[in-house]
Amino acid sequence: MKVVSLCPSNTEIMEFLGLTHLLVGVDDFSDWPEAVKSLPQLGPDLSINLDLVEELKPDLVLASLSVPGMEKNIEGLKVRNIPHIILNPQSLKDIENDLVITAEALNMPERGQDAAKKFRSRLEGIRLKGETAKWTPKLYWEWWPKPVFTPGRINWLTEISAIAGGENIFQDVDLASVQTNWDDVKSRNPDYICIAWVGVRKQKIKKELIINRPGWKELEAIKEDRLFILEEELYCRPSPRLLDGLEKLYHLIHE
Repeated sequence: MKVVSLCPSNTEIMEFLGLTHLLVGVDDFSDWPEAVKSLPQLGPDLSINLDLVEELKPDLVLASLSVPGMEKNIEGLKVRNIPHIILNPQSLKDIENDLVITAEALNMPERGQDAAKKFRSRLEGIRLKGETAKWTPKLYWEWWPKPVFTPGRINWLTEISAIAGGENIFQDVDLASVQTNWDDVKSRNPDYICIAWVGVRKQKIKKELIINRPGWKELEAIKEDRLFILEEELYCRPSPRLLDGLEKLYHLIHE
């Protein structure tokens, strides 16, 4: 079968299923595993070149609604009658289910069940560690600086915080994404500051710019050097790689 992926999280689901070799094209931002970098690139995930997709004659396209604006790609696939499925995971359970859904769409249901079982087992292993942690630190996640955006209750980063034995300081806001400001963050006084800006490599983020925000030097997290610049690819994409990010987070806040 020939498969096309239209966003990084879908590409990473294919790898977790052990089916990367079926991919014949990916979006411009898919960068893991390394092998996909040699495949035809079909444009940015919000503006896929559907002429190129059609030329590849895929048996299945893995479309997505994980970012607002992707609807355009799906409408184009429908108009051209290109076979596709749409993934839109909002939680770790959704990601587990998408492993099953994707494998079933590729007529490999057993592979999906096996992958989901591995995902669930690894997740529960970390959860057990988090439950025995000696304290529950408050975490501030930032995935965009201007304006400031942070995950609310309906988000996998809130789940990840809890499973790692922590607590998202914005979990009281009943949204997936919360627009806030530096003063609000300061008033919540997080124990740890976790910076993972969507689409920005950690090497490009300057720690001192965050430390020098008005009043932030008074924060306990800054005083105790508990500011982490993290890999956005391990925290901002709804894919099985969130487990790598979760394991890393547990070690950062408890060891």
